[in-house]
Amino acid sequence: MRSRSLLKHRILRWLLLYAVLLSAAVLIGGYIIHERVEHLAWESVLRSELDYYGQRAQANPAYRWRDTETLRLFGVDGAPPLPAVLTPLEPGLHDDMTLDGASSVVLIEQIGGKPVAMALNLTQFEGVEGAISAAVAAGTVVVILILGLVVMWRLGKVIQPLAALARQVEELKPAQPDQTVVLDEDASAEMVVIADAFNDYLRRNYSFVEREHAFIASSSHELRTPVAVIAGAAELVLGDADVPPAARNQVARIHRTARNVEQLISLLLTLAKDPSRLADASDRVALDQLLPEIVEDHRHLTRDKDLTLRLEAMPACEIVAPVTIVQAAVGNLLRNAIENSDRGEIRISLQADATVVIEDPGHGMSPEEISEIYARMARGGGRDGGGIGLDLISRLCEHLGWNLAFSSVAGRGTRTTLRLRS
Repeated sequence: MRSRSLLKHRILRWLLLYAVLLSAAVLIGGYIIHERVEHLAWESVLRSELDYYGQRAQANPAYRWRDTETLRLFGVDGAPPLPAVLTPLEPGLHDDMTLDGASSVVLIEQIGGKPVAMALNLTQFEGVEGAISAAVAAGTVVVILILGLVVMWRLGKVIQPLAALARQVEELKPAQPDQTVVLDEDASAEMVVIADAFNDYLRRNYSFVEREHAFIASSSHELRTPVAVIAGAAELVLGDADVPPAARNQVARIHRTARNVEQLISLLLTLAKDPSRLADASDRVALDQLLPEIVEDHRHLTRDKDLTLRLEAMPACEIVAPVTIVQAAVGNLLRNAIENSDRGEIRISLQADATVVIEDPGHGMSPEEISEIYARMARGGGRDGGGIGLDLISRLCEHLGWNLAFSSVAGRGTRTTLRLRS
């Protein structure tokens, strides 16, 4: 609703802005025309009065001009001389003059070789002009307001089909097949184009989801079965005491690799599933019991290094998650700590809020190196060493709503924190 309202208000704002700019352009144009016409009108009136005076004075040398309330004559016989403010002016019409405190327009002409000025008092005219201008401005504001109300009313009618389409899209269910959006019979051609394109997208998306479900279902069996056979066969060979040491090492390597591939398959299949559907495949996992098993499974990686794995006392803690995914995530973070440390102690602890903390004695990472890890995970970069890369672990955590973070003090090792609850 907020987005639809925003669209309506945005269109309304632009229309009102257009109306305001158009009104301003009309008013400015009208003002310029008004000033020009006013200038011509005052010049015509004053020139007519001067011509009238000249004709009367020529016909009757004894004729004397008499000022009125609005017209005054300067510089002729029987009239006051030109005021000092008019003396330096050139012949012609001069607006916005002030004579005796009154706004006036003055026409200066040369008659008989000397300057003569006819002045028109504009006080009354300016009052009428101000009232008319105020009325025009008020009328413009009223018209804009009425236009805004009408546009808002009609805009609601215009946007209503789009809002109805948006509501249908909002109500679509991802897992429900054969969904479509439906328009009214009188829908516009533009709305029909949008609805048809969206329905075509829904059909193609459902087809893609069906192919994905088919791939996941077949992969879950077709990939895991041969890997499980390899791992099982390797376990049987390792259980035979007569196997030579050289062959035993190779079989042990095959067994570890098969288990790693099993973890990788489980992780990739988890990433391919909708998080809301993972609840059906989740287990109640006791972390305080699972973490010791994970640590023991990785203890062999420290044999050729001066490293020890120290498991801190852990509180009872239980989560609901796919157990194989928890094993893969924690196990590969522990493997990463072992691979990046040569000597010292790796501490593994569990907090009551289902947070696993792994602290290694490695060289420690600078802020720039930690930033590079996050950047590599964001771009889905490759991995170093064995196991599953940090990029996949990061994507897995994001997919399940977990939180993975790294911190370090240079020279003192790296602290990896995995929060297994969202």
